[in-house]
Amino acid sequence: MKSICMAALFLSASTVSARAQDPSSLARIRDEGMNRSHALELFDHLTTVIGPRLTSSPAFKQSVDWAAQKLHDYGLSNVHLESWPFGRGWTLEGQIAELTEPRYMPLIAYVEAWSPATNGIVEGKPVYIGDLANADSVRVHAAAIRGAIILATKPQEVFITRDRLQPTEHDQPVPIGQPRPVNATGPLPRQTMFATLHELGVAAVLRPTEGNEGTMFVLGNRATTPENSVPSLIVSSEQYNLLVRMIHDSVPVKLRVSVRAAYQTVDTNAYNVIAEIPGTDPKLGDEVVLLGAHVDSWHSAQGAADNADAVAELIEAMRILKATGVRPRRTIRAAIWGGEEQGLLGSRAYAQRHYAGDANAAAREKLYLYLNNDPGTGRIYGWYMEGNAAAKTIFDEWLAPLRDLGARRNVMEKIGSTDHLSFIALGLPGFNTIQDYSEYDTRIHHTNMDTFERVDAEGLKQASVVLATFAYDAAMREGKFPRAPAIP
Repeated sequence: MKSICMAALFLSASTVSARAQDPSSLARIRDEGMNRSHALELFDHLTTVIGPRLTSSPAFKQSVDWAAQKLHDYGLSNVHLESWPFGRGWTLEGQIAELTEPRYMPLIAYVEAWSPATNGIVEGKPVYIGDLANADSVRVHAAAIRGAIILATKPQEVFITRDRLQPTEHDQPVPIGQPRPVNATGPLPRQTMFATLHELGVAAVLRPTEGNEGTMFVLGNRATTPENSVPSLIVSSEQYNLLVRMIHDSVPVKLRVSVRAAYQTVDTNAYNVIAEIPGTDPKLGDEVVLLGAHVDSWHSAQGAADNADAVAELIEAMRILKATGVRPRRTIRAAIWGGEEQGLLGSRAYAQRHYAGDANAAAREKLYLYLNNDPGTGRIYGWYMEGNAAAKTIFDEWLAPLRDLGARRNVMEKIGSTDHLSFIALGLPGFNTIQDYSEYDTRIHHTNMDTFERVDAEGLKQASVVLATFAYDAAMREGKFPRAPAIP
């Protein structure tokens, strides 16, 4: 009988220990976030007022300055920017892309980021090289290529037509991640294409998108696009294919192309925004629950679902926690990253500066966990648990009270290509949200369709409440958080 009583006492103590939150605080978080939300207002400012936020562009700097000011206005502590070296910024100042003969047709096209400008307006017969075998066969046509507009690949015959599977809708593990690229091929590998075409004096290069129905996947590579590279435009697949067919049918095609672009070199840093609510516990107050989302985007749309919604939700989550007057035992810190689209650069710079190496061993012990919000849009359904079964048990407990708001379940699978990897690489516990993928890969992600209309207000509110709730749960919990080993 004594052993049963002791077991019951231990179970009761464990339950209290694992979940030391004040239920009234959780209720206030939900009430504030669902009934007095600022999330849509924040999201609208990022997408409508500021717009695309390519890393190190003037709009990017505007966005981090605005975010820091909002966090300050909401009463957050230690609000500041942290700079890290990035390189030159880039902005598109104008473009022309049109068929002028044998009939007029404006082309659905977009310049790739970091593309140089053309030498004025380039007009003439395009040269199609997609059927050539290799770089040597391209050089054979050097005389025809010099000064010309080049169609660099075969027609686009395969398209991205399926979104990634939604893991919270399946009981069995599902493949995680976005669809494989299906770019049309040509004689020149992407790694050497621009160098070869620049060597041959090409005036501009056109390639098709892997999207259809006007959806344009438009990125850019600052590392492989020097200022003396070739101006590069992505064209809608249907129109690019039409141009190739016209050339094959000996139709006298003429195009007009112009790119006006500028590089920013005065400030070659990029920035992260940091703000926090200090912990109140004398013993645990210097431990940190870190929340993050990236503010940078690509340039062909407003970066709404990737990733303005998550930034708005992060700022709103911090506002909710501050407005409700909760007193977290641990410090809750918000980090708004730059440079995610160029390789998780902002979060990596922060993680290396504050958590890497022997000098930061104590800081690593003080980082309780990292919560990231990136792929997908809408309501937060759960979290990718990175194979950490012990952490999943805790997250399952935290998620359960949110099911009536649309939360579903946490999954054991891992996900790549998000900022939590910067922390996992150091052996720190990092996790990413699971949101909706409907039309995300086929229509939204890295496209000209990543617009305000892709995000709904109720999803913004729910996601903000989930982030605030998880941050509070983590900040109040007793005991160390279970960690997975560092990636070798």
